[in-house]
Amino acid sequence: MTDPMTDETAPVTEGAMMRATPVRHLAPWLVGLAVMVPLPWVAFNDYQRYLLDLILINVILAVGLNIVKGFAGQVTVGHVALMAIGAYTSAVLTTKFGAPFWFALPGAMLMTAVAGAIVGIPSFRLEGAYLALATLGLAESVRIFISATDYLGASVGYSDIPPPSLFGMPLNSFRSYYFVVMPLAVAGVYFSFCMLRSNIGRAFKALREDPLAAAASGINVRKYKSLAFIVSALYAGCAGSLAAHMSPGFLHPNSYTLVEMVTVLLMVVLGGIGHVWGGIIGAIIVTIIYDLTREYYQYQLLIFGLVIVLTVMFMPTGIGGIIDRYLVNRGFAAIRKARKDAA
Repeated sequence: MTDPMTDETAPVTEGAMMRATPVRHLAPWLVGLAVMVPLPWVAFNDYQRYLLDLILINVILAVGLNIVKGFAGQVTVGHVALMAIGAYTSAVLTTKFGAPFWFALPGAMLMTAVAGAIVGIPSFRLEGAYLALATLGLAESVRIFISATDYLGASVGYSDIPPPSLFGMPLNSFRSYYFVVMPLAVAGVYFSFCMLRSNIGRAFKALREDPLAAAASGINVRKYKSLAFIVSALYAGCAGSLAAHMSPGFLHPNSYTLVEMVTVLLMVVLGGIGHVWGGIIGAIIVTIIYDLTREYYQYQLLIFGLVIVLTVMFMPTGIGGIIDRYLVNRGFAAIRKARKDAA
């Protein structure tokens, strides 16, 4: 006699779901790490290593935005403001208070999480374009505040931010800094998948599809909206801290303008809203395009805005949606082939 409560049907706790589901799929992550480790030596020069570091920082930022926008369906365009808060918090902790990077990084993430909780408050009453305008106003307010505050370098910028050090050795080259950024990026992506496959991720998806139906089914809408903003802010704070301590250790408020907001949004839209791998691919592509179009900075906003419009019109599910459709079609083809062979 078989036990009707099998491993597939037995109820599991939220924590157990987040732990057990991804553990069965560790092999691809280990292969990915093995591929990523030698990349700094494959790069031809320091500039390419700088791009590698920047891509990984943007991956963290895009994955974090995908949590609040793709998973939970909250329209926010102020993510760069959270990144700025994380960057300047980490810079102040290290330069003004002498804190090491390994303390400043979690401190910046904690400060950004508090800011994310504050940003999430308007989402209790605002939706859609109104929430987007509220977060846009916040982003501009943060940038203007930084530009007008001498303690934060004002419009001159904040310089002399030290690199992290390990056992007394400064990690000031792009090659050594890669091994600070890369593990954090992989851990961030891994945690995103864990969350997506957990009860929290399912609650986020229900919230994205219909907040009223989610509330009617017993989901605490305010709690999960706040949680989405807080978790997303943790990613933004991590990305901001990493960007601040990367050589040359300089921050400027002009790095957090409308162009950067649209750029981060494009990473998620092009990659596919709600698709983790799509967001990673979008971050890689957009970072490279952004770098190639620096000479035409006056047209960057126009180019990225046009790409967003065309993506929404002709590829609404983004690159992640195309990948999903391919995998589904391949699965159906395999099923049809198996049935045909069986017949």
